[in-house]
Amino acid sequence: MKKLPVFTLGVEEEYQIIDPVTRDLRSHMSKIVDGAKIFLKEQVKSEMHQSVVEVGTNICNNVADAKKEVAFLRHKIVELAAKQDLIVGASGTHPFSRWQEQAITDDPRYHHIINELQDTARGNLIFGLHVHVGIENRDIALKIMNQACYFLPHIYALSANSPFWEGRNTGFKAYRAKVFAKFPRTGLPEYFDSVQSYDSYLETLVKTNCIDNPKKIWWDLRMHPFFSTIEFRICDMCLTVEETICIVALIQAVVAKLYKMNLSNTSFNIYRIALIRENKFRAARYGIEGKMIDFGENKEVEYKELMYELLDFVDDVVDELGSREEINHVHKILAGGTGADKQLKVWEETNDLNRVVDFITDQFTKGI
Repeated sequence: MKKLPVFTLGVEEEYQIIDPVTRDLRSHMSKIVDGAKIFLKEQVKSEMHQSVVEVGTNICNNVADAKKEVAFLRHKIVELAAKQDLIVGASGTHPFSRWQEQAITDDPRYHHIINELQDTARGNLIFGLHVHVGIENRDIALKIMNQACYFLPHIYALSANSPFWEGRNTGFKAYRAKVFAKFPRTGLPEYFDSVQSYDSYLETLVKTNCIDNPKKIWWDLRMHPFFSTIEFRICDMCLTVEETICIVALIQAVVAKLYKMNLSNTSFNIYRIALIRENKFRAARYGIEGKMIDFGENKEVEYKELMYELLDFVDDVVDELGSREEINHVHKILAGGTGADKQLKVWEETNDLNRVVDFITDQFTKGI
């Protein structure tokens, strides 16, 4: 078997900008972004809500490079926030902030989205992790997109980090996706049998004024319309750099394994999106503590059993990718809980959402 190509990586994280006194989300009035652009250029940008900062790594050749960049970006944003007497946190939702009280960034792009989607957009006060994996051949990229859908709930559960919404314990480990589901063209992508049919779908939406550009396809996994990547968008924003990089490494390994299978004229089974949606709900509701459906065996199994199977599935590509140490962090998450589990533990011990905010800000630079 010939050597695998370099599966380049790009990592995007969305940070919460927080008032250290009230612990509420707070507008940074673009000061953090403007300050960051001196050092980071296009790696940092404002989001729709003024209390959000989005950062993105450069193109990374491996997981180790991605880890260095993510750690650097987190450190730099914390440094710049401190100059504005603000702090930074990492969670898929803020524990108690209300979207109705958050200022919208003054930008034509966001004005257009607000005008079209109204309160659906105003209420989209959520924070995610997006992971790009480079694949030059679009035909192969589409095949991998179709096949990788099966693994999205497995990865999603591992990233679960949004149990609270507007001061309430939602009962979900990952509530962020429930908020985002109000947007059109979100959720799991449907199956496409060819690049031509995929492109035709995009062209139809643009021609009929459903969207003005293909980036407004906000699926959990998409073949990027402008870059030679497939982009995993399902994950909650992770507490720590280690958790983010663990998930990045797992995503890269899944892509590499599926690529390797396609290279040898084998492929992973493609399951109905309606079935995968059942597992996605379980991931959102229970995180790593529940059961999921093994569609190959047609039975319920403990999530952790499925995750061990996934680790076995990708094992033969991990060393070539150089990500063994990062992927092994999965075992720590399975043993110690996800970000959501840890947030809930703080809340159960203190009954104080301010302490939960303190926890997610304390964890932000842990290990850096």
